[in-house]
Amino acid sequence: MRERQRGRSGERADRTREFEAFVAGAAGRLLHAATLLTAETRTRNPYAQALLTAALAHTYAVWDRLRDEDPYDLARRDLAVRFARTAWRHRGGGGVLAPLSPQERLVVVLRLYEGIAEEQVAAVLGLPEARVRAVCARSVTALRAAARDAAGTRGAAA
Repeated sequence: MRERQRGRSGERADRTREFEAFVAGAAGRLLHAATLLTAETRTRNPYAQALLTAALAHTYAVWDRLRDEDPYDLARRDLAVRFARTAWRHRGGGGVLAPLSPQERLVVVLRLYEGIAEEQVAAVLGLPEARVRAVCARSVTALRAAARDAAGTRGAAA
């Protein structure tokens, strides 16, 4: 009986070490993605941290059941879904993507920052591919216009 308990605790310790290694490698990028989604700043991002914590908790909960699935992809998907469910709260702070709506931020982060294909983004968000393509194009145009306006304002002030 004790051997079985020691075996379980050893497996649990291995599981914890594997997960900690995953978090050490992936948490920074996932936090940056969450910060972009919530349009918060790098130094003040409580919603992004809460999203990341929840996504990592879910990933840890299913860690033993992951077979051939990429844990980063699972955590990123969970982060995106959690953001989409609570997007009405995230109206933007001072982040670079603040001029965009929550849906636009989600599409831009998944497509351009994470490099996910249009068809995968469409599947995750439950949208047609053409809609994802249009939202991404409109968002990039809006960001370029905001950057031009900011550069013009800085140039006029100098």
